Amino acid sequence: LGEEGVLAMVCVSTNALVEGHSGSEAEVRRNLAAIIKGLRGRVAVTCFATNVARVESIARAGQAAGRQVALFGRSLRNAEAAARECGYLREIEPFVSEEEAGFIPDDNLLIICTGSQGEPRSALAKIGADTHPAIALGEGDTVIFSSRMIPGNERGILKLQDELARRGCRIMTADDHMVHVSGHPARDELKRLYALVKPKYAVPVHGEWRHLSEHAALAQDLGAIPVLVEDGDVLRLSPGKPDVVEGVPTGRLALDNGRLLPLSGGVLAARKRMLFNGVVVASFAVDQNGRVLGTPQVSAPGLFEGGDHDSVQLAADLARAVGDLPNSLRREDDALREAARTVLRKAVGRRLKKRPNVEVHLLRV
Repeated sequence: LGEEGVLAMVCVSTNALVEGHSGSEAEVRRNLAAIIKGLRGRVAVTCFATNVARVESIARAGQAAGRQVALFGRSLRNAEAAARECGYLREIEPFVSEEEAGFIPDDNLLIICTGSQGEPRSALAKIGADTHPAIALGEGDTVIFSSRMIPGNERGILKLQDELARRGCRIMTADDHMVHVSGHPARDELKRLYALVKPKYAVPVHGEWRHLSEHAALAQDLGAIPVLVEDGDVLRLSPGKPDVVEGVPTGRLALDNGRLLPLSGGVLAARKRMLFNGVVVASFAVDQNGRVLGTPQVSAPGLFEGGDHDSVQLAADLARAVGDLPNSLRREDDALREAARTVLRKAVGRRLKKRPNVEVHLLRV
């Protein structure tokens, strides 16, 4: 391929700072087979659901030990279906269903499950909490974490491992057994890859900016021209020199009762502010000259009880502040609303040291 000529190579950068080799899946496969063969009781192995090579390694190890293999977790079943459709896992027998797994003798069962990062709704988390409807683990069983601990997930993973240990399970991890290698190439493997592919341009992806820039420097040393891009950049590779021609919206979305909302958008930002600082809603009526008619109504759910002294005092503060405004401001609705917001925000700030969202409903009659 390299001799034929490659215009550009888009390549992962996660281990661009790691010297040497990341290790071989073949070594993990051999070790898993040896470990599982010597175990008694039920064996559960958790890994990244989309690491199809690892799923195959685990399944082969289970079959070699005379165990039937079951998948637990929706993402694993989805990955398996996609892999088989694309021609992978051909030599792996069909997996046992979750419903059947509970009836297989303990020494003849191996389950592959989601939850390697301590995800609270994963199959392994439910097993650890003894809430899974189809399977349970306990004294004499073994759980193997065939994955690395992604930074930021430590607390969830350790909590899950502790729950499993309390149930009597033996825990094996990559810290004490050779049950995981990274799927991302380290520097020596990147060098070998560039020597084989010989791309004209290198496009580092998948990593923080320091990983991308280190990968770019390595690619340049190896004879490729690096092109650094960020999420959302649209890169045109030809004709001419590679160039970022436009950008597209990127970011994480939240599912909110059937609609998708950007996590960094105004709707969820407002909810977070209300969660920590509360919300104040005020309604009042004024005449054409801006004089307050009747008594303003102020509610602050989550901050004050309805109808208590603080709510009454806020309403009084609002009426007094509006009455003290210059005549010119009281005749302008926008200015009057903003003044009311300021009064209420300061009043709550003095009492509770919070800056709530303030909504003002003004009626001019």
